[in-house]
Amino acid sequence: MEHIDWSLVNWSRAQFALTALYHWIFVPLTLGLSFMLAIMETIYYKTGDDKWLKIEKFWLKLFGINFAIGVATGIILEFEFGTNWSNYSWFVGDIFGAPLAIEGIMAFFMESVFIAIMFFGWNKVSKKAHLISTWLVAIGSNLSALWILVANGWMQNPIGMKFNPDTMRNEMVDFWQVLFNPVAVNKFIHTITSAYTFSALFVIAVSAWLIIKGKDKVYAKYSMLLASVFGFLAILATIITGDGSAKQVARYQPMKLAAMEGLYKGTRGAPLIAIGKPSHKKDKDFINAIGDDLAGRNQTDVEIEGLEIPYGLSILAFNDPNAFVPGIKDLVEGNPKEGIPSYKERIASGKIAIEALAAYKKAKKAGNEEEAAKKLKIMEEHFKDFGYGYFYGQDINELIPPVTITFLSFHTMVILGTWFLVFFWLVYRSIMKNNIEKKKWLLILGVLGLPFGFMAQELGWITAEAGRMPWVIQDLMPTMVAVSHIETTGVMITFALFFIVFTALLIAEIKIMTTTIKNGFSN
Repeated sequence: MEHIDWSLVNWSRAQFALTALYHWIFVPLTLGLSFMLAIMETIYYKTGDDKWLKIEKFWLKLFGINFAIGVATGIILEFEFGTNWSNYSWFVGDIFGAPLAIEGIMAFFMESVFIAIMFFGWNKVSKKAHLISTWLVAIGSNLSALWILVANGWMQNPIGMKFNPDTMRNEMVDFWQVLFNPVAVNKFIHTITSAYTFSALFVIAVSAWLIIKGKDKVYAKYSMLLASVFGFLAILATIITGDGSAKQVARYQPMKLAAMEGLYKGTRGAPLIAIGKPSHKKDKDFINAIGDDLAGRNQTDVEIEGLEIPYGLSILAFNDPNAFVPGIKDLVEGNPKEGIPSYKERIASGKIAIEALAAYKKAKKAGNEEEAAKKLKIMEEHFKDFGYGYFYGQDINELIPPVTITFLSFHTMVILGTWFLVFFWLVYRSIMKNNIEKKKWLLILGVLGLPFGFMAQELGWITAEAGRMPWVIQDLMPTMVAVSHIETTGVMITFALFFIVFTALLIAEIKIMTTTIKNGFSN
């Protein structure tokens, strides 16, 4: 296998991660706040109470600021598939391109058209037409997210396609199988409901700050009431779909599950780590564990220390307290008793697939159809391990995701999600009892909920994406093969430029939003 420029691979990954994490600062607020605006306007339409119109117009300003700035990062993110990941784009373009194209068309026609009415149609169209436009913006923005997450779900569980050896591309054979991919369905619902949770936390944080400052208390309380109910239902759905996502991970990405739970050696009746921390077996040095994660070294040397829930992981993964959950050791070294092949076996199988593909193309070029058919059959028999073949002669540790980062991201996200469920209930009860102003501690927690909500959002994506490393397409294409053949220096320069631009956009959004919030509901 040709020499791998790991510097290029890592910088390309870092650049994409930077863009994705910045983009996701803006997206959740768009997804959730759009529906909250639609609910506010529906209440106004049904009751005729001008109070709700004033409340909606205040949050509409904040929605507009966030929407405009968020579009910029999303455009750059999609361009990176062609600039930094051209091999990937070629390999899966026939599949990956379809949902992205639908997303672009849907976003352009549905969001772009109706968002203009939503912002500028007051007193120009009927109340009913404006209400419909607001709902269509909410539905359109969330459907845009659907197609992005369908594409992402396919990368984690590639189905509904067939590899064409003549074009070296994966071609879609069943659109509905791609759309209703169980990984994509769970990912979509889990992601948008978590976005709704963040939006509710945002509304509560701003409202709590206004109450602390003694400004627009009535409007702030009504906003908090709506957000607490919306947020409670959203986080409840997020927790339920999170359970479903864990089961999908256990089935299709067992190594990710092992990393999420820091499970080194598989067992029946596997316990669930409730609270714990990773460390190294040798020196117990937590900082070294994180450093090795970032450097991609010694992943099998990490162990987890903490409070365990007996049988919890087996139940979470398979709804069976006695189910076997494979650990990192089982997946790397194999476990014949449980029918798990070793990574060495899968690498050998993948190498056969790659060599058979090369032989097929050679025979095809020579006009030897019989030999070509023979090699094609061999390639198809081993195609499920195709991506592993690229690790022939490589360090097998490259096939293990960053355990420490994945474990910490997952467990911190779960802890925060559990707290949000309790927090929304506390806010709702205090609003209904009309004593929220007396509970300054709860208002302060409300303001602090915003950064913690943002943290939970980003940690969710880190868990999903870091946990599936080194795969850009599960089992079929590793990141080291997916990158474009470009200069590492260029990637480093654009990384720095994007960091500066995105940070400037974020600062601009915070500044504009802060000014708008200080003006309150009065303007």
